[in-house]
Amino acid sequence: MSSDAQDGFLNEADEFAFLLEEVPRVLRKAFDASIVQFGLSRTQWRTLAYLIKTEGMTQTELANCLELERATIGLAIDHLEKLEFVERLPAEGDRRVWRIFLRPKAVSIIPELRREANAVYEIMLKDVSDADVAIIRTAMEKMVGNLRGSCAL
Repeated sequence: MSSDAQDGFLNEADEFAFLLEEVPRVLRKAFDASIVQFGLSRTQWRTLAYLIKTEGMTQTELANCLELERATIGLAIDHLEKLEFVERLPAEGDRRVWRIFLRPKAVSIIPELRREANAVYEIMLKDVSDADVAIIRTAMEKMVGNLRGSCAL
């Protein structure tokens, strides 16, 4: 690509958007490293988090919440079953549907998972004031609202 084509191609809005994308990418890597000791992936941790909040969700409900395909969440649940963190039980009235429930082993590690998440967030927010977080949160909520309002999301 010629230098003329390169000049002015990326602008400040591009650089800002790239930075917005970089934060979750780096956060995911840090979080993955912090939970590897539990034999969990981030998807599996997020699955547990949703089940802590709303136990007995179906695989389809979990897939929708996590914005994943049913097959992908199915693999995550398979792994969580092998680790004895969850169990599938048939739904009342429809034997084709399975509800996912936490097992005692998962409940016992929840405080440790919470500590790991808090430690990652503490690192992420080091030297970022509560006021800065509030401003960033407000700005990001506005950006999400703007984008949702401009297209069918």
